[in-house]
Amino acid sequence: MQAQLGAVERTVGSTEVDGAPARVQSLAQRYPSPIDDVWSAVTDPARIARWFLPVSGDLRLGGRYQTEGNAGGEILECDPPAGDRARYRVTWEFGGGMSWLEVRLTGEGDSTRFELEHVAREADVPAEMWETFGPGATGVGWDGGLLGLALHLSAPDTAMTPEQGQAWALSDEGMAFNRGAADAWAEASILAGTDRETARRQAAATFGFYAGEPGTSGEGADPTGGDPAHAAR
Repeated sequence: MQAQLGAVERTVGSTEVDGAPARVQSLAQRYPSPIDDVWSAVTDPARIARWFLPVSGDLRLGGRYQTEGNAGGEILECDPPAGDRARYRVTWEFGGGMSWLEVRLTGEGDSTRFELEHVAREADVPAEMWETFGPGATGVGWDGGLLGLALHLSAPDTAMTPEQGQAWALSDEGMAFNRGAADAWAEASILAGTDRETARRQAAATFGFYAGEPGTSGEGADPTGGDPAHAAR
């Protein structure tokens, strides 16, 4: 699991959405699978259910999707593999809020660079929640998603149910993975300008949430904001 944590590039940045300030969290990983296979894994509902969550809906440009017990949204852009590039962009709607998710693939021979970018307006994330948890709140869950994809691409016929994923998250191995991911997001946050003490405090609070420790849920709010990887892993 440490190798998986080290294989992921994480960045925290800022942008604007319709003139409003927004935060950007990005993850990237290179998988030893060709682009057509990775594209299938991240767009085919039958395969998505094996490493992420069951998904239903009209999975085409302009259609709407729904992950089981979690976020749904609209498919805004979809560019299947053409040469060595592919991408899709969707809204990410949960609990009355909306953010945006983009997945980009770059073929590199027999390997593929996978990039995930999650954008959320600052005004849509309670200030207290961000101050308490920082980027790791959603970032740790997305790390779980990239781990799930790695396992799926290496063994496509295997699958893990959400219940099994939750049990794994509470195992010693799962705890160590989430602790490492929280710390990695703290380092990304520090590089983005957060002072080290604040980033480390946020990492501890994030790990406490994922570990189910009392008093770490932001007064009952789920800091993951409907992160599917949290539910699945």
